[in-house]
Amino acid sequence: MAAGADATPDDVYEVVVVRHGTRRARRSEVFLNYAQYGEPDADFTVDYYLWILRSRSTTVLVDTGFGRGPAQARGRTVLVDPAEAYRRLGVDTAAPHPLVVTHAHYDHIGNVDLFPAATVVVSGAEVDFWTSPMAAKPLIGHFTEADEVAALTRAEAEGRLRRFTGSVEVAPGVVVTEVGGHTPGQAMVTVRTGAGVVLLASDAVHFTEELERDMPFIAVTDLPGAYQGLQTVRDLLASGAVEHVLTGHDAGVLDRLEPVSPELAGIAGVLGRLPA
Repeated sequence: MAAGADATPDDVYEVVVVRHGTRRARRSEVFLNYAQYGEPDADFTVDYYLWILRSRSTTVLVDTGFGRGPAQARGRTVLVDPAEAYRRLGVDTAAPHPLVVTHAHYDHIGNVDLFPAATVVVSGAEVDFWTSPMAAKPLIGHFTEADEVAALTRAEAEGRLRRFTGSVEVAPGVVVTEVGGHTPGQAMVTVRTGAGVVLLASDAVHFTEELERDMPFIAVTDLPGAYQGLQTVRDLLASGAVEHVLTGHDAGVLDRLEPVSPELAGIAGVLGRLPA
């Protein structure tokens, strides 16, 4: 290992952002009650991400993207199968990595079964909600797949599900915080990198415009909670507690990041790359 890597503390990570899918939508399909803003409709690009946090000694997975079948059935374009992305990035899917589930929508938990030894960290409120009768309501259950939610309950039966409330540190320097709003247990992740503290907002903030204009996403289980989550992120930025925010679905995120490798340009970028 190079001397620079030896000098990097174990609680400093690089954040790998994997863009595994995309779709063309309309603004009225992504912003809640869009007609109330009095603005013309227009095309809007939605990208789909998963995240990998890597320190000298630890790999933490944040969400696992969507499965090919559910994605294609919903008209999403699969850019890379997450299983292939993990392989190309050198992630050992058989290892007992911590796996953070920010929420249980289909595009965030489609590949949990790829990690049979992982400890799955998820809000207790999230698990309880998606295994309740309310999850069967069409306007709510549309965003989940029953077999994918079942992967969480299997992990719990196997003793691998770690429920939390509030905040929990899942590895040195990696903190998961429950904010709710989009879903009952929607969570965010803060991680220390060489480029500063990064907030993986996941779907607490789908798009930068959502954050800047206070325009909640179309899918929400608690509207006041969604507004409060957006304000929490703004407060973290204003206080300097976080220096970078990675949103859940902004297009063009990888345009602002260094590619992990030339071969993965447009698919995987890195923020705070660790020394080789």
